[in-house]
Amino acid sequence: MNSKPIKTKKEYHQALARFEVIFDAKKGTPEGDELEIMGILIDQYENEHFPINLPDPIEAIKFRMEQRSHECTNERR
Repeated sequence: MNSKPIKTKKEYHQALARFEVIFDAKKGTPEGDELEIMGILIDQYENEHFPINLPDPIEAIKFRMEQRSHECTNERR
């Protein structure tokens, strides 16, 4: 198990590949512990390098209103 911070894109892709291999590991096993740590490290890297900003509240309301309009149109068919 190699639990160190993910600092590069290459390390990130290696971590994702390893995460996929051990994805079904049982909790409480060495691989299960590795899976948990890898998940935390991957999440931290993604939050740092691929942030998802909260939407503007007005734009979120407009988007939802537009969705509702499409839902109503589909129900009438």
